Order: sequence, then structure tokens, then C-alpha cells
Amino acid sequence: MRHRIAAVSVSALLVLAGSVGVAEAEPESLYAPSALVLAIAQGDEQAAVLRASTLSCAPTAQGTHPDPEAACAALAATSGSLDRLLTAPAPDRLCPLHYDPVTVTADGVWEGERIAWKHTFSNTCELSVTLNGNTVFAF
Repeated sequence: MRHRIAAVSVSALLVLAGSVGVAEAEPESLYAPSALVLAIAQGDEQAAVLRASTLSCAPTAQGTHPDPEAACAALAATSGSLDRLLTAPAPDRLCPLHYDPVTVTADGVWEGERIAWKHTFSNTCELSVTLNGNTVFAF
């Protein structure tokens, strides 16, 4: 009889311990994390950061970015592929042909996936016309 009570007690403890472990595995939020640090730097390789901004899009748009709602909407339209922000410059917008590189970066997490994106433009004019008024790097 004692062995049966001990076995039942051990089984009950194992069930309780297992259920505690399951409760800890549940996500804290229904939203996948989406938080980025965006930066604009002067140069191409060891670039000196000129400006930086934080952007969090889930569950709500917030951060130091001046227009987090518009930036989150623009990123959502790319499905996390920041190369899709880049467009061919309009033929009526010309930039000077001097090389003064500007690099933009996005580091963080988009919808639960790690992102480390970087693109270098030949100058600030090229940055402006290639992003074509996109709000992600407008800070």
C-alpha cells in the first residue's frame, strides 16, 4: 500500500512539474517581435553614424523614429525584404556624379526573424532618389 501511495505521489509531482514547464513555454505576446535600429552613416566601410533611430512595429508602432506608423507600414509592404525599398530613380531626377558615400543600415528583428541589412549609396542625392520619399530612413 505504501509503495502505491508513493508511486501516485511521485506521478502527481511529475505531472505538476511538467505542467509548470509547459506554462513557461507559452509566448508572452501574440505578436512576433518587430524592432529595428535604423542608421544613416557617412562613408562605406568604417562609416561614421550621422543619425540613428529605433522602430518597433509590434504590437504597436513606436520608437524614436519621427513617423513610426508610416515606417512600419512601408516595412510591412516589403514583407521584411528591405531591398524592396529601393527603386529606380525617376529619369527627371538627376544627381551629381561625385562620390561621397552614404550607408544605411537596419539591424534587429522583423516578425520574429533576425535582420542585418546594409546598403551604400554614392551620395545623399542617390539615397534620396533611390528611396524615393520612403519614410523608413526619413529621420
